[in-house]
Amino acid sequence: MPTDTAASMYRFFGPSGFLSQWHPQFEHRPDQLRMAKAVEAAIRERRHLLVEAGTGTGKTLAYLVPALLSGKRVVISTGTKNLQEQLFYKDLPLLRESWPQPLRVSVMKGRNNYLCRSKLHGASELAILDGLEEVREFEQIQQWESTTQTGDRAEVQGLAEDSRVWPKLDARADRCTGQRCSHFEGCFLTNMHRLARESDVIIVNHHLLFADLAVKDTDFGAIIPDYSVLVLDEAHEVEDVAGQYFGLSVSNLQVQELARDTRMLLRMLRRKDPQTDQALHLLDDASGAFFQKFSGPDGRVGGTVLPSLREGAAAAYADLLLALSLVGSGLQTRADGVADFAPLFRRAQTLHETLRTWMEDPGADQVHWVERRGRGVTLQSCPVDVSALLREKLFGAVETVIMTSATLAVGDSFDFIQNRLGVDAPVTLRVDGHFDYPRQAILYTPTGLPDPRSPQYAEVAMELLEELLAYTQGRAFLLFTSHQQMRAFHAGLRQRLPYPTLLQGSAPKHQLLTEFKETPHAVLFATSAFWQGVDVPGDQLSCVVVDKLPFAAPNDPVVSARVQRINSGGGDAFREYQVPQAAIALKQGFGRLIRSSKDRGVLAILDRRIRTMSYGRTFLESLPPYSQTTHLQDVAEFLRG
Repeated sequence: MPTDTAASMYRFFGPSGFLSQWHPQFEHRPDQLRMAKAVEAAIRERRHLLVEAGTGTGKTLAYLVPALLSGKRVVISTGTKNLQEQLFYKDLPLLRESWPQPLRVSVMKGRNNYLCRSKLHGASELAILDGLEEVREFEQIQQWESTTQTGDRAEVQGLAEDSRVWPKLDARADRCTGQRCSHFEGCFLTNMHRLARESDVIIVNHHLLFADLAVKDTDFGAIIPDYSVLVLDEAHEVEDVAGQYFGLSVSNLQVQELARDTRMLLRMLRRKDPQTDQALHLLDDASGAFFQKFSGPDGRVGGTVLPSLREGAAAAYADLLLALSLVGSGLQTRADGVADFAPLFRRAQTLHETLRTWMEDPGADQVHWVERRGRGVTLQSCPVDVSALLREKLFGAVETVIMTSATLAVGDSFDFIQNRLGVDAPVTLRVDGHFDYPRQAILYTPTGLPDPRSPQYAEVAMELLEELLAYTQGRAFLLFTSHQQMRAFHAGLRQRLPYPTLLQGSAPKHQLLTEFKETPHAVLFATSAFWQGVDVPGDQLSCVVVDKLPFAAPNDPVVSARVQRINSGGGDAFREYQVPQAAIALKQGFGRLIRSSKDRGVLAILDRRIRTMSYGRTFLESLPPYSQTTHLQDVAEFLRG
């Protein structure tokens, strides 16, 4: 096994290197070798590295091999749990088969991904199941529990993504008694942490990573064992995920769950407690009255509206704090004798403290808002700028952080991502990837459309889409910047198109994606949920259309606060924040089309501003070197070629 520096990477990634002997589909990729050398050097020199690696680079192996060779504990953080599983079950086994030394690798996910044996074994006493479907799911999980080594729900074949049984049985901390639990030694979480402590490589996701960073300095302590090297895959998501975990969140559903779980535990222990029952009734009433003050249409509300909302909720807020205190006192008293009550007491305390902070201590560096989704009303906050926190807790605390994604640079510059994340003087590298973009894709930017903000835009754009989709024979993702626009275009086109149409929201995302892949000539109408993490290689997806340049909604509380912060500091938020953010989002959306060397198709942006406004050049320079045209006839000729 080679141990020297750049030469060792060539021995792995060169035309006749180790990987050519180990990997059945290996092909030499110069950009992959360049990235691997950069990763190896960053780890050796204890520096941070930013790598934009275009689709097809082979970036996973480019960071895995030098990480494994480093001899240091490495944490790899992915954007999604699906990517975690791909790393663990697909990419690493290929290396493990031929690697001379044993590879000690483990996966860590959030608690709600694991089964709680205590809940499962106590379920019959709790009478938690409702209906035959829940009974069937419970029996499936019960049978699986007797054979699983990990307790990870990803192993349960056919379990619905929106299963109503799993949340009743998972290992989240709501009722966890830790070492006092009778199932502690056989606990799947205990086993997960033990394996992580024994591992050289730990695979996590961004949510768990930033949950860990947020609690490292608290009484709860670290979740992930200490590490020297961190790889952030899909690093373009880091700012938003970090903001969630360095902020606050309290909802009506959390309060309802506290009351439900307290009643359930009392029933299980066959305890009658009139005083706690009365406090729980007060909590139900007070929570309903308080959160009703913040109810309204789905979406986010913040800014200048919040002071009046807080003022209108003042009396109900006092009642809710009192009810939480009464419930908490009762739980604290019981926790002295019965360990199961301690987690419930901690939850009551946390809700009380979070609610007080959100209502009484807004903080100059925090942005606050109300999030409404269906029956849920959530009071939230996050830092306006996470760069200082990340500079201290991440980049100042870890020897080497490797940040990679297909979308990090704006034009040829990494300044935007460096400033947003607070990473000072990193090494940077941009590699285009392995695809022949001029041959495989044509970018169509029609200039004859009305301004996308005008009333005439929708009808003219729909007529153009009819023509374009006739050339591509459907087989398209139509990606919209708002749900309202998506629904309007779907309503206007579904009867006019001779192709099957699918609409986001009509079924779960994974089901829609499967249906799209299996339905010839399908056209999917979708929003940002399908802009990333979606892979449809082959002819089935031959066209991706974006309706407008994907600027974040300026009235969104977080966007508004960041814009105000930059402008008040003497900057130009539009050019420094809004344009770069939208350019990265556009790259993500267009990245759905070319996923393999055999893919070929059309990318279209139905927003004339990309050609008529000066900032449009930033978008064009940030995209891969596609063929480009403003004429539909060129698209037809490209598709015939």
